[in-house]
Amino acid sequence: MTFDRSIKIAPSILSADFANFGQEIQAIEAQGADWVHVDVMDGHFVPNLTFGPALCKAIRPHIKTVMDVHLMISPVDPYIDAYAQAGADVLTAHLEAGPHTHRTLQAIRAAGCKAGLALNPGTPVEAAAPLLGLCDLVCVMTVNPGFGGQSFIHSQVDQVRRLRALIGDRPVHIEIDGGVDPSTAPAVVAAGANVLVAGSAVFRGGSVADPAPYGTNMRAIRDAVA
Repeated sequence: MTFDRSIKIAPSILSADFANFGQEIQAIEAQGADWVHVDVMDGHFVPNLTFGPALCKAIRPHIKTVMDVHLMISPVDPYIDAYAQAGADVLTAHLEAGPHTHRTLQAIRAAGCKAGLALNPGTPVEAAAPLLGLCDLVCVMTVNPGFGGQSFIHSQVDQVRRLRALIGDRPVHIEIDGGVDPSTAPAVVAAGANVLVAGSAVFRGGSVADPAPYGTNMRAIRDAVA
């Protein structure tokens, strides 16, 4: 997984048909997805419960691009190895999930994954500054984590701009998660983001039987930021 700042669209399978994950993943990749985003929630750190390591391991053979696993869980450290062994390429933990984020990022890299750091809307990006040397990706949440389909928090655009300045020339992706669609993507890309997580905005109107809308939806986001 080599680094470049080109725009990447990472559909969140939280919006996919749960009964057809393998086919859904094949469909979004065939329609132009760059990464596949997996939202892991524990019902504790966030008020929802989703996918464990076994699900990640089951879908891994279907993913030909990048498996981008977002851990909205606390504690994180006891589960890093399990998600790494399940095939995560990128493993993202929340700054707010525990007291020793530096150690968490070290552990993610030691497990063989790219290390991501996620920031909730209430966390200033400056809190990530001491950790950027251990980050391959910083995920700026543009909704409060826990549920798909929420409205984009526009004040986060300035957070992205400040984060981009902090990163400088370091090879660190800026990922946006929450409310991304053709109307919101241009502002975050202009501010410096290059990985766009989109759930309902990608999957809306399509299905395994009719995947063409997935491609149409992703092209609409790409065209909006072109």
